[in-house]
Amino acid sequence: MIIRQSRAWRCSLTFVLILLLGFTTPATASIGDRLPEFRTCVATCIEENCGRGNVIVPVHLRLLFWTCPSNCDHVCQHIITDQRLARDPPMLSPVVQYHGKWPFHRILGVQEPCSVVFSLFNLLAHRRGLSQIKERIPAEYPLRKYYMLFGYIGILSWVFSMAFHTRDFDITEKLDYFAAGASVLYGLYFTSIRIFRLDQRKHPVKATLLRLWTLICILMYIAHVSYLTLWRWDYTYNMAANVAVGVVQNIMWSFFSVKRYQKLKKPWAAWPGMIVAWIVLAMSLELLDFPPAKGLLDAHSLWHLGTVGPTIWWYNFLIKDAQQEIAGERLKA
Repeated sequence: MIIRQSRAWRCSLTFVLILLLGFTTPATASIGDRLPEFRTCVATCIEENCGRGNVIVPVHLRLLFWTCPSNCDHVCQHIITDQRLARDPPMLSPVVQYHGKWPFHRILGVQEPCSVVFSLFNLLAHRRGLSQIKERIPAEYPLRKYYMLFGYIGILSWVFSMAFHTRDFDITEKLDYFAAGASVLYGLYFTSIRIFRLDQRKHPVKATLLRLWTLICILMYIAHVSYLTLWRWDYTYNMAANVAVGVVQNIMWSFFSVKRYQKLKKPWAAWPGMIVAWIVLAMSLELLDFPPAKGLLDAHSLWHLGTVGPTIWWYNFLIKDAQQEIAGERLKA
């Protein structure tokens, strides 16, 4: 059984490394941006409709900061896409990206409705998990504060994800990326604290290691944000950094899961390894990057949907793990 599990995790690790290589391919300019017909459409629309400012733009769009030129850009994306889809004989790849994004249909001015909804599902999953931790884990349990902070950071990251997918501005993009980076790095931070029990302050060495590890993580995050802000906004680096940190903590939880199961012989002890496998499969959706079905549902939104279940499951594990440890301490007493 252990041999099969070991082989399974080696296969999972290999798959994750393949994903990492896939994510770090060089980015290229969007084909749609260079189409002469698209540029002509946008220029004509602006010339004919934007002479009076944003008056022509409906109120519900202006509430989400759509201007006349940005509305022309969006409308022309769909005009050109419809023309390419209707062409006879059919084109090999009629739907192309514009400004690094697929041409999504707006709903009430929201640029990527499915990604917003699925981000909300993740936010609610964190909120539910946070509520359960408060109710079911005693305040004196040393890891409780780390789990609660995990929940708060998770909620914040999905708030910024919703903002970014609602309207893609420079500021919403940066907030989304920085919050996601904080969430991933904090995952590694509290993973190390739980697995190596750095929270046990009665041990001077562990207390020192905890302070050192906290400082290292803070400096890593500052360096990450500073590089993207002050040096270069690098999508490839950002994705590689997040995937690399995620891979490390996934490997740690996988080994922890096997050892914990061997010790306790309880099914829930193996949950972290199963959750990691789910996350890896969901992550693979990002490699597909297909045009949105019905102009709404794309691979990235499905990736967001795919993380809702593991989030709920993860909080259930944290609670089970804490209750198991608390019960063991009571028996020792």
